[in-house]
Amino acid sequence: MLAPADITEIDEGLWRWTARHPDWVPGAKPESPADWPREVGSVAYAAGDTLVVIDPLVPAEAEGLWAWLDERAEAAGRVAVINTIKWHRRSRDEVTARYGASTSRARAALPDGVEPVPIRRAGETMFWLPKVATLVPGDRLMGDGRGGLRLCPASWLSYVSKDLTPDVLAEALRPLLALPVERVLVSHGEPVLREGRAAIERVLEG
Repeated sequence: MLAPADITEIDEGLWRWTARHPDWVPGAKPESPADWPREVGSVAYAAGDTLVVIDPLVPAEAEGLWAWLDERAEAAGRVAVINTIKWHRRSRDEVTARYGASTSRARAALPDGVEPVPIRRAGETMFWLPKVATLVPGDRLMGDGRGGLRLCPASWLSYVSKDLTPDVLAEALRPLLALPVERVLVSHGEPVLREGRAAIERVLEG
């Protein structure tokens, strides 16, 4: 059962937690569409008078996490729930209903300090939080299990387009190198908490 102690404060006003995804299947074939860790990450960010919640997964039994979100939502006054990719709707509807949250990820609808970064042809919008030098991706960048990053399995890309190959994806991610990224808070795997731009560059040059 998730409790506030399970929520990591990455920086002032920036938090991440993980929860077991109900659709996770054990023993998936490596690099297959079902090959992803049981625990997936969610992010909350206090952007002025708005609590921004990215790709939330809040299990129904996680009373402690709900209470924690209640406190942050009340302190902020407004809540926005945004998704990086359509597969990450997760608890979006529950969080939206609880707080009367907005759900648009259009730049004009987001508070100052939260910038959408559409990944061309990849079916994903990442979010850049410049004040805390943090990038929040969805599926296209993952933890590699060694403290760095990797591209998602090639099998995940066919759901977007048969023409979306790892090489095409890597090229689509290249504009990320223009951002002074320190942290990359991935959904799948362990986050990168320092030298994030270098970690992205290693993926793209590898």
